Amino acid sequence: MTQPGTVYIVGAGPGAIDYLTVRGYNLLQRAECLVYDALVDEALLNLLPRGCDRIHVGKRGGQPSPPQSEITQLLVKLALEGRQVVRLKSGDPFIFGRTAAEVQALREAGCPVEIIPGISSALAAPLLAGIPLTDPVWSHGFGVFTAHNPDLLDWPTLARLHTLVVLMGSRHLEEIIQRLRQNGCRGDMPVAIIRWGGHPQQQVWEGTLLTIRQVTRGETLSPCVIVFGEVVRLRRYLEVSQNPKSKVQNPNPSLPLSQKTILITRATEQSSAFADLLSAQGATVVDLPALEIRPPSTWAGLDGAIAALPTFHWLILSSANAVNFFVDRLLDQGRDLRALSTLKIAVVGRKTAAVLRRRGLVPDFVPPDFVADSMVVHFPEAVAGQRLLFPRVESGGREVLVQEFTAAGAEVVEVAAYESGCPESPDAEAIKALKQGRVHVITFASSKTVTHTAQLLEQGLGTGWREVLNGVAIASIGPKTSDSCRELLGRVDIEPAEYTLDGLTEAIAAWASAS
Repeated sequence: MTQPGTVYIVGAGPGAIDYLTVRGYNLLQRAECLVYDALVDEALLNLLPRGCDRIHVGKRGGQPSPPQSEITQLLVKLALEGRQVVRLKSGDPFIFGRTAAEVQALREAGCPVEIIPGISSALAAPLLAGIPLTDPVWSHGFGVFTAHNPDLLDWPTLARLHTLVVLMGSRHLEEIIQRLRQNGCRGDMPVAIIRWGGHPQQQVWEGTLLTIRQVTRGETLSPCVIVFGEVVRLRRYLEVSQNPKSKVQNPNPSLPLSQKTILITRATEQSSAFADLLSAQGATVVDLPALEIRPPSTWAGLDGAIAALPTFHWLILSSANAVNFFVDRLLDQGRDLRALSTLKIAVVGRKTAAVLRRRGLVPDFVPPDFVADSMVVHFPEAVAGQRLLFPRVESGGREVLVQEFTAAGAEVVEVAAYESGCPESPDAEAIKALKQGRVHVITFASSKTVTHTAQLLEQGLGTGWREVLNGVAIASIGPKTSDSCRELLGRVDIEPAEYTLDGLTEAIAAWASAS
C-alpha cells in the first residue's frame, strides 16, 4: 500500500517572491505537485523542479472556478497517491481562506499536513503603501474583515474602531461607505484603497468617505485592501514608495543615481540585494529576470559525490547558488556539516564566502580577484595530485577553472548541483520601460544573463531589439561577462575594478556622475 504523501499548505504572502517565507521557498523547490490559487505571483512557479505538476484552482470574482469540495477532494487524491503536494495560497492560509476544511478532510483521510504561514495582504498592503495600522495617537488597534457578505458584519461595532481594514471590498464599496456613514462615521474619515499590494503594478488611491467614489471612478479596484481611519493621513509624511519593485527607494536628488533607471537581469530571487544597493544610490530599479534557478535534471551525480566525500581533498564553490544547493542536498541526504570535516573549502568571491558563512561554514581560501580564473594561480597549496569536488551549474559555467586545475595535475570531479535556465517570456514592465526609452543602464552579472537577455529582448522587442539599446549603457560585472556583452550586444560601457555587485554599483555611480 502506498504511503500517503504530505500536503504542505503554504502562504505565498501578498505578492512578489520577496515576501515568501524561506520555508515556503524550500518546499516549492521540492514539490512533486503544486495546487495554487489566483493572485499567486507567477515568479513563484519558476522555483518548481522539472516534472512538477501544476494545477490552478484559483477563485476570482465573476470567473469560473472549481468549488471548494473539488479542491479538497483533489488534495486528498494527490496525497493518497504518495505525492508531496504544495497547496499554495495567497496571503496567509488561515486569513479568510478555506484551509480548515482542507486540513480536516486530509486528516480524516490519514494524510499528513503541515501549514506554513504567510504574510497577509491585510498587513502587508497598508505597510507597502506607507500606512501604519497602529499609532500612539491615531490608532490604538485595528480590525480586519472581509466584505464578501456585508450583511454578516456588525456595522455599529466596526464604525467605532480606530482603524478598519477590509478585504474583498471592491464590489461592495458603495454599501460599505453607506453602512459606516449610517453608524456615525464622519464624511471626512480618510480612506485608502491599495490595489495589487506588493506587486510591481501596485496602485494607491486616497480620499474620504465622501470623495473616494469620485477618486476611483472608472478604475478597476480588484484585488484590493481598503483602509479606513486617521492613520491614512500619516502616509504623506512617511515617504514610502508605493511600488516596491519599480520606484526610487530614496528620492534624494543629491544621490548619484537619483535620475537614473537601471534594468537588472539577474534571477528573480537574486535581484533584491542588487536592487537595494542601486536604490541606496537613488536609482529607480526595474527587473528583467533572465535566469530561472532550479534543481538539476538529476541528483545522481551530486548524491554520489556526497556519499564519497572522504575521498576528496577540496570542495570548490563558485557561486552562492552552488553553496545553497550543495548544503541543502547534503542535509536532505540525512548528513550534516560534520560530513565536510575532512575537506577544505575554496570559494569564488566575497558574496559566496558570506553565503557560506551563513550556512555555518568558513572558507579556507578565497582568491583575491573575486574571479574563478584566478583561483588556480593563487591556490594556497600544490594542485597536483589533489582530488577536487566541483558542484556547479548543470549547463554553462566555469570551464576555464576546470581546464586550468586539470592542466595543473588535479583531478576535478564536476557534478550538477543546480540549473539556470531562460524564462519563457520577458517581463512586460521591463519591455515597456525599454520601449519608452526610460532605461539608462542595463546590468549583467554573468555571461548567461547576457545570452538569455538577448533571447528575451528579441522575443519582446522583435528583430530590431539592438536598436532599442542605443543610448542605454551596458554594465558588466567582469571580464568574462564583458566578452559575452561584446559578442552579443556589440559593446561594454561600464566594468568595475572589483568584480562584485558592490563594485558594479560603484562603477555605475561613477559613470553617472561623469556623464
